[in-house]
Amino acid sequence: MKSLKLFILALGLFTINVSAANLNPVKPTDELRIEIVELIGTNYMNEMKADEHGAAVLFTVNNNKEIIILSVDSDDDLLESYLKRKLNYKKVNHRPSKHGEIYLLPVKMVKQL
Repeated sequence: MKSLKLFILALGLFTINVSAANLNPVKPTDELRIEIVELIGTNYMNEMKADEHGAAVLFTVNNNKEIIILSVDSDDDLLESYLKRKLNYKKVNHRPSKHGEIYLLPVKMVKQL
């Protein structure tokens, strides 16, 4: 009985590792990137303390054509919350080519002088 439980646990962990290894984000299309830039806007630039901030946004687009933010990786916590607020569950004119396709978009915010 113990060996059966151990086998099931090992099989579950193996399945999780294999499915996590298939996470290969792709670059969004130019049209999707342009829509995202318009959604982000320039309001954050007024709050910037440094001249430049960067982030890596990991997201997907669901069947309702809504952006679902999976993670935002940035050193600036305000930028993270700003990007999540501006992008999460916003509609776009993009239908993913594959169900569950994950995109990685590098974002660079530069303060205009």
